[in-house]
Amino acid sequence: IPTSDAQASQQELVIARDILEIGAEHSIVTKNIQAFERYMSQLKSYYFDYKNLVPESQNKYKLLGLNLLFLLSQNRVAEFHTELELLPCEIIQSNKYIQHPLSLEQCLMEGRYNKLFNAKNDSPDQVYYFFIDILLDTVRNEIGACLERAYEKISFQEAANRLNLTAKDETIRFAQKRNWTLGKDGFYHFINQEERKAKEPIPSVELVEMAITYARELEMIV
Repeated sequence: IPTSDAQASQQELVIARDILEIGAEHSIVTKNIQAFERYMSQLKSYYFDYKNLVPESQNKYKLLGLNLLFLLSQNRVAEFHTELELLPCEIIQSNKYIQHPLSLEQCLMEGRYNKLFNAKNDSPDQVYYFFIDILLDTVRNEIGACLERAYEKISFQEAANRLNLTAKDETIRFAQKRNWTLGKDGFYHFINQEERKAKEPIPSVELVEMAITYARELEMIV
């Protein structure tokens, strides 16, 4: 291929890649997750398959880190690790865009949810905020599910503290989403009728009477 043709081909690849990068970031602004996933699936070809044909993009690791955060926010942990394995060790250990989602994944695995609530403060770029918010919603739902299993009731303020919600309206909306009932005593009551029955003493007299009845019926059959 003549040099001029090779240069033209390389320029076309760079332009196509740049357009896809703009599209990926714009999909975050418009909160279009499906579009973001489509853009990233195409961009990875330019980042990995064509890496010897075009100069490296300045946005490469920012978008690859964003993609890792996206997978984490969707609880696609296996794919998260698969994508991570495509990156060089030195990049994983030193690049701020890759380090951020990696540290969040470690906090998730270790159950250190408090540190996750500071994820925005540690974010390397504001474009990460969208998926961080989704991840925090997932974490709060997990905390909420744990509260339901661990307590029969919990005060409004304690629930807000556990969920790291400072605004009263935010706590109310979260509680409504999970169908929590706030009693007149200021506590959310989680225990339902089935659980209440399970906690009641075993009705031994009724069981004995039922056993005797079954025995009589069985004797009549024999």
